[in-house]
Amino acid sequence: MPSLSAIARRHTDLDEGDIAWIQLIQADWQVIADLSFADLVLWLPDRGGKGFWVGDQMRPTTGPTAYVDDIVGTFSPAGRRTLVDAAFELGRIAREGDPEWRDEVPVRVEAIPVRRNGRVIAVISRNTNLLGIRTPSHLEINYLQAASDLANMIASGYFPTEAQRSDHADSPRVGDGFLRVDAEGRVIYASPNALSVYRKLGLTGDLTGHRLTDLTRDLVAPKKRPDEETLSAVLGGRAHRDTELGASSVGGPGDGAALIVRAIPLRPKGEHIGAIILLRDVTDLRRRDRELVTKDATIREIHHRVKNNLQTVAALLRLQARRIGSPEAASALEEAVRRVGSIAIVHETLSQAVEETVAFDDIADRLARLVTDVGSTTAQVRVRREGSFGVLVSEVATPLAMVVMELMQNAAEHGYDGGGSGEIVVRAARHGAVLEVAVEDDGCGLPDGFDLDAATSLGLSIVRTLVESELGGHLTLGPAPDHGTRASFSLPVD
Repeated sequence: MPSLSAIARRHTDLDEGDIAWIQLIQADWQVIADLSFADLVLWLPDRGGKGFWVGDQMRPTTGPTAYVDDIVGTFSPAGRRTLVDAAFELGRIAREGDPEWRDEVPVRVEAIPVRRNGRVIAVISRNTNLLGIRTPSHLEINYLQAASDLANMIASGYFPTEAQRSDHADSPRVGDGFLRVDAEGRVIYASPNALSVYRKLGLTGDLTGHRLTDLTRDLVAPKKRPDEETLSAVLGGRAHRDTELGASSVGGPGDGAALIVRAIPLRPKGEHIGAIILLRDVTDLRRRDRELVTKDATIREIHHRVKNNLQTVAALLRLQARRIGSPEAASALEEAVRRVGSIAIVHETLSQAVEETVAFDDIADRLARLVTDVGSTTAQVRVRREGSFGVLVSEVATPLAMVVMELMQNAAEHGYDGGGSGEIVVRAARHGAVLEVAVEDDGCGLPDGFDLDAATSLGLSIVRTLVESELGGHLTLGPAPDHGTRASFSLPVD
């Protein structure tokens, strides 16, 4: 489905300012549709004046739709939508007496010109499915009155206002809680859901008749509410913005309650007459947010403690290696120290991460430094990385760290038995959901008749087990393109 900006640039003469203006209306698209109990359709004038293109549409959540099918991107020639034509040409709201019939459904249509800087740049049609109309309640009357005020503001160029986009991803909708306040910020209507929200803050009476700003000050402690300027601007209905309120005093009736409050000032004829105030109870959402933060902190602390314990184990093994008389036993313990250290590096990185993922390039570089620090005693070996491993989940990072460490260590120990110097290159490349890794050295190469399946090396056994069982890959070991040895494998990384 094409976007509004794409349709406007392809088929109309609207400039960037006009498109931005319409996009601000889109920010409140759902609110207007819900207050109207009607589908909204945005009509953009064709560049050649031949008709209108549908730039966007929105269905209400408060009533049945009048458009079953999506019509965004379709074209309506001039003369087919007479009310849209009239609203655009005359610059005023156009209504009809008789309903249209669509798929055996009667639909009442109203066309609202979208005005910017004195020019009509588009038309919004409100399409009400009359099969959903019933005797209006007090709530529905207030919804429709608010929708009418917003329609008049759009037609007069007073709506939208600059910087009206909500900063909250949890911005309230009409059904979450609806208040109407007068020019003095006094509540003249409160929906049942809005009243329930304020009950959680400790309200015992009715909302109607109260100055919302003063009432909220009494219910919400200063440390749990925004600054006075924001509080007065939003709850007084003077600014098109939103804010979040917390709980009252600890142990009070509103302890732990949280809500988002959003104000939409009303001035259908240019003069401020009041505002729509939308409320949303986000108590459970904020509680879950706190639980997630606590859980994340706990997980990071666990990784930190595991890292510390592994480092302690490595230190004990190192002490034991220094006191043992057998050179072979001491070498085996040193290998165990390196393996434990590679796992500790992963847990140290995870203890500092916000999520259970790590940028593996840093781990690979630290492992490389570990190899060069305690690698072959008879050769001067450099380790270089080419390419990037990318971001990996912890379930992949831990075994991969051991595999890369083992391959680098094997290359350092067995590729340069005669001493001298050399270079080990670790290559990594991601192709879609597959990570390809290769470790190459320029050493003496594999012995004649080498068979990976018949190899008895503990390091190679560990590598094969981790690659094939833990990582779901396949290890190959053979000569490098020039000389030396190349170990490679690929593994899935979703």
